[in-house]
Amino acid sequence: MEHNTIVAAILGVLEGLTEFIPVSSTGHILLAGHFLGFDSPGRSFEVLIQLGALLAILGVYAGRIIQILTDAPRDPAARRFVAAVLVAFLPAVVIGVMAHGFIKTVLFETPMLIAVMLILGGLVLLWVDRRTTLPLYHRAEDFPLPMALKIGFIQCLAMIPGVSRSGATIVGALLLGADKRSAAEFSFFLAMPTMLGAFVYDLWQNRDILDAAAVGNIAVGFVAALISGVIVVRWLLGYVSRRGYALFAWWRITVGILAMVGLTVFG
Repeated sequence: MEHNTIVAAILGVLEGLTEFIPVSSTGHILLAGHFLGFDSPGRSFEVLIQLGALLAILGVYAGRIIQILTDAPRDPAARRFVAAVLVAFLPAVVIGVMAHGFIKTVLFETPMLIAVMLILGGLVLLWVDRRTTLPLYHRAEDFPLPMALKIGFIQCLAMIPGVSRSGATIVGALLLGADKRSAAEFSFFLAMPTMLGAFVYDLWQNRDILDAAAVGNIAVGFVAALISGVIVVRWLLGYVSRRGYALFAWWRITVGILAMVGLTVFG
């Protein structure tokens, strides 16, 4: 197995393990790829393997998704929840399309920025996790539409690698009155259209530069992300309900510091 294939498998596992926890999967993959000497055409690998993580959450939540969609025609609460997820998704569509080139050619190519954002995001997550205000919402299905839209705009901060899509949505939901479990759960549901949209758009943008080797590496990373993603999704909600987000905050800070040291010493 050639070097790039091995690294693709490692990065795929890393994607699945980090996509749904607030530590920035893209930041981890870009930093790991930098130090492991992995490069992908148009930085497509880092986006396209997210399909594996997306299928992981679809598999785990298949029953609940089908139930919500089945109930939507006759249940106002189910319709409101579907609308809330779509409303939260809209800012990412507009801003993501407008800023796509800048994100891929500038932000994705700045490892030191990623390390800094990991540390800053960890500090914010620690602060939010330690707040003692009583939550207003205990179920993701109860989030009102204005709150969902605000979470959607906050999610757009994750277009800066190192911020974390799940981290931004979770912190946004917590600040807007959600409890820890419902914040993570809404992040799961919002991930579905967001990741699918990013996959389709990036695949279309890079359709002419993906050769057989790149597609093979993406396939390896996709499978690895799918398997590790299932494990994380099944574990995460129970963990954050009991323990909160401090572990992930300290993980971010540690990885960010190590990355800054590595970039300073090795470049």
